[in-house]
Amino acid sequence: MLKNSRFKDKQYLMQYDLNVDIFENYDFKVEDIIPVRKVFIIITDKGNKILKKIDYDIDDLQFINSGIEYIRKNGFTRIFNFEKTKDDRIYVNYNKKIYYVMDLIEGRESEYSNPIDVITASKGLGELHKACEGFSSRNKERYFCGNTLDSFERKLQEMDLFKNIASLSEEKNEFDEIFLNNIEYYKKQMETSIKVLEKSYFYKLCSEEDKKVLCHHDLAHHNILIRDNKAYFVDFDYSIIDLKVHDLCNFISKVEKKVGFDIEKANLIINNYCLFNELDKKELEVLYGMLSFPQDFYTLIKEYYTRTKNWEYGTFLTKLIKKTEFKEDKKEFLEKFKKLIG
Repeated sequence: MLKNSRFKDKQYLMQYDLNVDIFENYDFKVEDIIPVRKVFIIITDKGNKILKKIDYDIDDLQFINSGIEYIRKNGFTRIFNFEKTKDDRIYVNYNKKIYYVMDLIEGRESEYSNPIDVITASKGLGELHKACEGFSSRNKERYFCGNTLDSFERKLQEMDLFKNIASLSEEKNEFDEIFLNNIEYYKKQMETSIKVLEKSYFYKLCSEEDKKVLCHHDLAHHNILIRDNKAYFVDFDYSIIDLKVHDLCNFISKVEKKVGFDIEKANLIINNYCLFNELDKKELEVLYGMLSFPQDFYTLIKEYYTRTKNWEYGTFLTKLIKKTEFKEDKKEFLEKFKKLIG
């Protein structure tokens, strides 16, 4: 699995056009370049930095930059910072590819199986969201608030499409069989999630300014760094404007996968988040509805049947088996979470 991941990273890094002309735009001297995941660490005479190639347009980059500036202005500084070029731009256009440079934040990646890291990250997320309140943008593509229900309903419909693809296959493999044996269970979960959100105050929350924030939208463990018992947040490439419980759902889901759906970890996250940011009962009900949706299962199925992930068959199969093995654990977790929020 690790070998496959490194191969994909190597393939991605080959898309970079590393040329001294890129660095001529900046007021630092490059001493060494080191590949790490899908970026390059740059050792310079003015500190260590990161070079990153983006796969989205300038409007999205400007959205991210305005969000970062807004957060810093509100007093939260534990986030990355764009390195400005000599002519005060945040990017370089070289050979029809867009690159940006940011300061490297020294710290270790958080470990979601470590409760101390989970506590630190939860507090940090509460602080981050507090600094994000009130952020607005003209970028309509990044405004997701109010879209969740429509998105869930569309994904539910797509499951029937994937079911037809698997059913019509003349030579069904193990992945097809496992999917077909579990499809109705997961569709029922999707329907339950949608019903919960329909009966909740979801749309009303979307109209309340203090309930929506600039969501990080990709709270993987490697995007939350720990230094001096504080959480630092990096990689806002997927950031959007949405309800703050959207980010909490994303974070809780990633942690719970690491700890076998332990309800105490969810309780730990919410309690520590609330030390810096309030959550009312209406928000917790929406959070429950979001957590009920089997997003990971849907994503894996879509990636397999639409071939949008360049993974080997064995990788897909292993992931599917693992997800279905934990379905009862997640069911029990959701029942306990419902009781937890009263």
